[in-house]
Formats: sequence, C-alpha cells, structure tokens
Amino acid sequence: MQGKKPGGSSSGGGRSGELQGDEAQRNKKKKKKVSCFSNIKIFLVSECALMLAQGTVGAYLVSVLTTLERRFNLQSADVGVIASSFEIGNLALILFVSYFGARGHRPRLIGCGGIVMALGALLSALPEFLTHQYKYEAGEILWGAEGRDVCAANGTASDQGPDPDLICRNRTATNMMYLLLIGAQVLLGIGATPVQPLGVSYIDDHVRRKDSSLYIGILFTMLVFGPACGFILGSFCTKIYVDAVFIDTSNLDITPDDPRWIGAWWAGFLLCGALLFFSSLLMFGFPQSLPLHAALESEQAMLPEREHERPPPSNGVLRHPLEPDSGASCFQQLKVIPKVTKHLLSNPVFTCIVLAACMEIAVVAGFAAFLGKYLEQQFNLTTSSANQLLGMTAIPCACLGIFLGGLLVKKFSLSALGAIRMAMLVNLVSTACYVSFLFLGCDTGPVAGVTVPYGNTSAPGAALDPHSPCNKNCECQTDSFTPVCGADGVTYLSACFAGCSSANLTGCACLTTGPPENATVVPGKCPSPGCQEAFLTFLCVMCVCSMIGAMAQTPSVIILIRTVSPELKSYALGVLFLLLRLLGTYPLLIPSVVGPWPRPR
Repeated sequence: MQGKKPGGSSSGGGRSGELQGDEAQRNKKKKKKVSCFSNIKIFLVSECALMLAQGTVGAYLVSVLTTLERRFNLQSADVGVIASSFEIGNLALILFVSYFGARGHRPRLIGCGGIVMALGALLSALPEFLTHQYKYEAGEILWGAEGRDVCAANGTASDQGPDPDLICRNRTATNMMYLLLIGAQVLLGIGATPVQPLGVSYIDDHVRRKDSSLYIGILFTMLVFGPACGFILGSFCTKIYVDAVFIDTSNLDITPDDPRWIGAWWAGFLLCGALLFFSSLLMFGFPQSLPLHAALESEQAMLPEREHERPPPSNGVLRHPLEPDSGASCFQQLKVIPKVTKHLLSNPVFTCIVLAACMEIAVVAGFAAFLGKYLEQQFNLTTSSANQLLGMTAIPCACLGIFLGGLLVKKFSLSALGAIRMAMLVNLVSTACYVSFLFLGCDTGPVAGVTVPYGNTSAPGAALDPHSPCNKNCECQTDSFTPVCGADGVTYLSACFAGCSSANLTGCACLTTGPPENATVVPGKCPSPGCQEAFLTFLCVMCVCSMIGAMAQTPSVIILIRTVSPELKSYALGVLFLLLRLLGTYPLLIPSVVGPWPRPR
C-alpha cells in the first residue's frame, strides 16, 4: 500500500502536469496568435508610418508646384486652387468622421482613409500619362505664353508666336489635367480625415496617462517629419527629366538649371501612393479595442474634473449624456452634433487652446507655403536646392521640437497649468524669432532698367525703364521674369532685355562694358555681396524658430484632450483640425487664388 501511493500520486501528478502543460501551451499559442496586433506600440508604429506618408505627399505637392505650373501652363491662382482642394475634401467630412468614427472600429476607419489617400496620390500622377510628352526646341528657348526669352531683331516669321490652333488644343488638355489634379487632392483630403483624430484618441485610450504625451509627441513628430521627406523627394524627382522613362535622356541638351527643364514630378506621387497603401493595410489587423490593463491604471488626470469611474464600452469610448442611444435614427444622431459642438465651445479652456493653435498655424502655414519660392527668389536658389534645404534643416528641427515638447511634459509630470505655461513661453520666444525674419535677407543688387539705368550703373537721375534703345526692336514682354546675369555684374529681366539675339546667350547688345565676345549672360540673378552670410544667418534662425515653436504642439494637444469628456476626445480633435483649417490655413490660400503671385519661368 505504501508502495502504491507514491506510484499513484506520481501518475496523478503526471496527468495533472500534462494537463497544465497542455493548457500552458495553448495559452502560449493564443498569446502568440494575438500578440502582433494587440500591442499599442505596434499600433503606434503603424500610425506613425501612415502619418509619415500623409505628411510626405502633402509637402511633395508643394515642392513640385512650380514644376506643375510650367508643365501644364498653369497660373499661380490655378496651383492655389489645387493646393486648397485638399482642405475642401478634409473640411467636408472631418466633423462627421471624428464624431461617428469614435464609436466605430477606429483602426479600420483609419485604414480605409489611408487607402483613399493612396488612390488620391496615384490619381495625382495620372495627368502625366494622359497628356503628350514634353517637348522643347533643342538649342533655343521657346516663345512662350508670357513673352520671348531672346531678342528677335528685325522680326521674323516666328514673331507671330505659336499656332492659335495649337494653343487651343493645349489649353483643352490643360483644363482636363487641372480638374484631375483637383479631384486627386479632394480624395487626399477625404482620406486624411480619420487618421489624426481617431489615431490620437485610440492611442490615448490605451496607454498610461503619464505616457500619453510621449506617444502623442512621437506621433506628431512623424507627421511633421513627413514634409522633410516630401521636400527631399521633390528635390530628387525634379532632377530627373519628366519623360526619362520614355526617351533616351543622353540626347538632352538641357540641365536642371535650364528654365526649360521639367522634372519627373509624377514619380513622387507614385511612391507616396504605394507607401500609403501598404501602411494602411496594417490598420485592418488591429481590434476595435486593445486590452486595457495598462490604460486602467489608477492615476490622477491632468484636470481633476475628468471622469474615471465609468467603465469604457467594448470600443474603448464612453457615451456622452448628450449623445443619442445607439438605436436612434441617423437624422436624430445628426441633430446632436450642433449640441455637442456648442458644449465643446462653451468650455473656456478648450476654446482658448483652439484659438491659440489657429493663430500659431496661421503664422506657420503662411511662412511655410511660400518659403521654397521665397528662398528661390531672395537667395537665388534653384527649386531643387530650396527643397533640399527645407527638408534637411527646418523640418527636422520642428520634429525635434515636437518630440522634446512631449518628453518634457512626461519628464516633469507637468500639470495642466504647467503645460499651459510651457506652451505660452515657447510661443512667445517663437514669435520673437519670426519677427527677426523682417531684418534678414539679401539686397536686390543692380537690375537694368529697374534699379539702375542701362549702360551706366552710376548715372544719377537717369530714367529707369526696362526698354532701352539696345532692345527696342526685340519686342520683349515685361510679364515674364526670367532673370539673367550679365558679364557686367548687372541682372537683366530676361535675355531679351539684355539684347541677346543668340540662343546660346552671347552677343548681348545691352552689355557695353567690355569687348563683344564678353557680352554674354548666364541664367539666374547676379549674386549679391554678403548674400551667402545672410543666407546662413537666415537658415540658423529658421531652425531655432522651428524647433522652439514646435515644442508647444504636444502640450497643447494633451491639454485639449484632458479638458473634454473622454467620450468626446475624437470629436474635440476633429473640431480642432476643422478650425485650424478654417481660421488658420484656409484664409492664407485665398490670396494665391484671387491674386496670382509673380511666377518665374
């Protein structure tokens, strides 16, 4: 009997151990099965990839605007409408998506939005494949819609300009491509609506409150880093000839510095579309709600009036008392949106944060929208160089600022009042940096007929007129600004105004300071003395300003989502992004639509 007990006990223990081992193995397999998409850090990586792609495609459009102008013969007002079409698509749906999407399957809605953006990016590249190949006359600069680039003294048959029938055909094709680009941007705006509000709220619902600022800081850092990638991508693509995949580029006699050069603007849209598509597919693997063991830690919120007692439903989002029941009709649910909006705007903290963000984005958007063109004109940079500088300096500094803002909130465990003080301080310093830009720049330098008279840069009281006896028979047009630098150190409005009758820009009649063989010009403005030092100073101040100003973004978002009811978190972010576009970004697009900017060729 005594001998059997150990054996029986051993047998029973063995069976029990086997059962426990099988159960442990099943649990282990189950954990392995769900671990990939049940981790908020994996969601953060996927959301960052999608926001990176979104920021890249938005900045890429800005970087190729001047190329689109030349390729499809558009005006600055036209490209202004194209750029604003993104805002139109976004504004139309952002409130509905952020309100109803908060109660749905947020990761899947984000994934659907990313696929719509991918379609918009691919559609943006389509005009290049629907129109004729870009052609130019080798060895000479064409007669364009804006005037002549070289002098045609005594008049020739080509003085009549291009064939009117050809102009009509080109204009019809231009209108079709113009509408296609607008439609593509509308799709991009529609697809972007769920990405930010639903993504931020999903992360905030599933992380510890003290870590929320760091996660959101990383998220917005990637969103801002996207434009850096977009400008770098634009710089790379504009160095490739537009029809490089269709023709042998070894036979080209022009370079990217030539005003007739058109870069491969469409290639970046294809790459962005692929990145958007593949990063969106990951979103469909995440559940409606992640395990909340980490998010339900008992911690003090930044604002004490936030409710902690109510357990979240299956999708991680609470129901606000103003919201209708799930069984309410669609019309009844729509009627609640104005009430919820009024409830948010009646919150003084929420309203102040939104207004401060609108004023900040108004400065930043206006500064960034035409910064590339400003660098081209003020510091005589090429489009490629301007895009490279933006992508490698100012934008990475802004990314660093956003990350530091979120890190400081977490590091010092700032309360709501501390975060507000931090945001106010960095905004004041950033404003001072922006004011300093008024005193940074280069002198214009001598421009024939504009700042100095022709042939004599020191004659006092001489009449300033671009038209001179040396180019009176050239029929030059003043609405075209294609600057050239003469061997005499003077900038001319174009080779035509310099009296250059040869396509290789030699024998320019208006250059009288040397022998005829030295009467040549080169494309671009003449460099101004001390301009390089001024440019380096401008670049350093721009980097500091970008980093300091961006440090306020994460604290502001954290304060905003803590000062509203948890169930209205996504909708509050939707209202924020709506007002940012209506009051901050969209008014800055109006001048580009109704008042065309000067367009260099």
